[in-house]
Amino acid sequence: MSTQQTSSQDDQYTLWQIFSIWALAALPMALLAWMVAPAVIPYVPLPPGITYWLLIIVGMVWQFVVSLVIMYRELGTLRWSAIRQRTWLQSPRDPKTDQPNPKLSWWLLPAFLFAALVGFGLAGYLDAPVTWLFPALRPAPFVDQSQLATPEFQGQWWLLGIALASGLFNYFLGEEFLFRGVLLPKMRGVFGKYDWGANAVLFGFYHLHKPWMIPSIIAGSLAIAWPARRFHSNWMAVIVHGVEGVFMFVGILAVILGLAGG
Repeated sequence: MSTQQTSSQDDQYTLWQIFSIWALAALPMALLAWMVAPAVIPYVPLPPGITYWLLIIVGMVWQFVVSLVIMYRELGTLRWSAIRQRTWLQSPRDPKTDQPNPKLSWWLLPAFLFAALVGFGLAGYLDAPVTWLFPALRPAPFVDQSQLATPEFQGQWWLLGIALASGLFNYFLGEEFLFRGVLLPKMRGVFGKYDWGANAVLFGFYHLHKPWMIPSIIAGSLAIAWPARRFHSNWMAVIVHGVEGVFMFVGILAVILGLAGG
C-alpha cells in the first residue's frame, strides 16, 4: 500500500490486497465466535449471550484498529480531513459532475425499502438452505440475543452501554469504516463497475461468525454498498446499515424497562 501523503482514488487495490484486508476482518471474528466464545463462556461470570456479544465487539474494535493502520500507511496522517476524503465520508455527490448535492439523499428511501424487504420478507427464504445443507452451521444457543429478554435484566442500564459500543463499532467505526470506507473506494480496479456488488459479497462472507445469515446479508448489503459507490458518500451506507441499530436499541430499552420477555 502507498505511504504517500495523499491517496488517489485511481490508486486501486490488487485482488491480493482486497482479500488480505477481508481476512484481517473475517478470520478474527470467526475465531472469537467459534473457538474463543465456547472456551471462555463456562468460566466467565456473565450470561453467555453477554459474553458472546462482548467478544464480537472486541472483533469490531480490532477492525477499527486495522482501518487506522491502513489509513496511516496510505495517507501518512490520521487527520480527519484526509480520512474523510479518502473514505467518502462526505455529502452525496452528483455522479456526472462530482459536485456535492445533498438532495441526492432521497436515494436513501429506496435503499431502506430494499433492505427492509430483505430483512423482514426474504431473509428466512434466503438463509434456509444454509442450515438445511450444513446443519453444523446452526447458531449456538448463546448467539440468540432474545435470551436477554428476561426479568433478570430489568433495570440493568449497563446493557445500554454495551449496545452503544456495539452500534458505534458495527455501523460506523468498525464494519462500515473497513468495508465501505477502506475497501469500497479501492475495489474498482479489480471489479470494475460491479465493485459495489463485490463489496456486498465480501461483506456477506466476512460474517463467518454467523454463516447461517450470509445469503441475506449479501442481499441486504447491496442496499448499503450501491448508494455509497454511486454517490461517493459513505454517510449513506452508515445510515442505511445503522437503521438496524435503531431496532437493537429499542429492543434493549424494552428489556431494561421490563417491557419485553417475562
